[in-house]
Amino acid sequence: MEATKIVKIKKVKDGIVDTADEVVVVEYDLTIFINGKYFITLLCTPKNLDELVWGYLFSEGVLISKEDLLRMSIDEEMKRADVRIAREEIFTYSGDQLFGKMTVTTACGKGRKVTYPIVRKGADKEIKTVDIEPEKILFLVNKFNRHSDIFDKTGGVHSCGLCDESEMIIFRDDIGRHNAMEKILGRAMMDGIDLSEKIVLTTGRVSSEIIEKIILRGIPILVSRSAPTGAAIELAKRAGVKLIGFARGNRMNIYA
Repeated sequence: MEATKIVKIKKVKDGIVDTADEVVVVEYDLTIFINGKYFITLLCTPKNLDELVWGYLFSEGVLISKEDLLRMSIDEEMKRADVRIAREEIFTYSGDQLFGKMTVTTACGKGRKVTYPIVRKGADKEIKTVDIEPEKILFLVNKFNRHSDIFDKTGGVHSCGLCDESEMIIFRDDIGRHNAMEKILGRAMMDGIDLSEKIVLTTGRVSSEIIEKIILRGIPILVSRSAPTGAAIELAKRAGVKLIGFARGNRMNIYA
């Protein structure tokens, strides 16, 4: 399924109205069923959906290891992902809806009632100290900023990249900043990539939820083109994550 489509629009410039074709990003709703029960509907870009499911379910505590996901099938036309997991004991049931035995506030998604921090307190992985020169960070950011064809065409997506000190390993786009990150982390989980010395780049604002995803995977460095929140900075400091914001051109802010 294509991530963009063409729509007819009217453009106004200097008081003159013209009709034109415009490329826009596609918004897609993917419904996830776990062990035959409804779990959540995610609003996303219709690319790399398997990675999104892997990353999202790990972040939510439904998966703890790769072995927890027994099988998955995605029907793009029906907009449905069917997942079979081993750890069914984490759920309670009400009709066709799954609920976590431990619940907190709502997450980003349509029809989502609970999240599943069954798990981990976020700090079950020790975060290594990784030193990297600012020049290398800015080199990676400048490469990252030129990577997204979809953003160049539409201006309508967030991007995330997984890097080592010299190159981009995984790059993904999505209409949601959380989804873009889940896709790169899901791909890394599927491929068994060691994240203990890796760097994540993002175009999005860094909230506490975003930094928690980083801490959960033991990733030592997060770099954003945008701003972090105060709560994200405090979490990064406590966990030992290097948090960098407003990384653009030849400048950046080191918050933790």
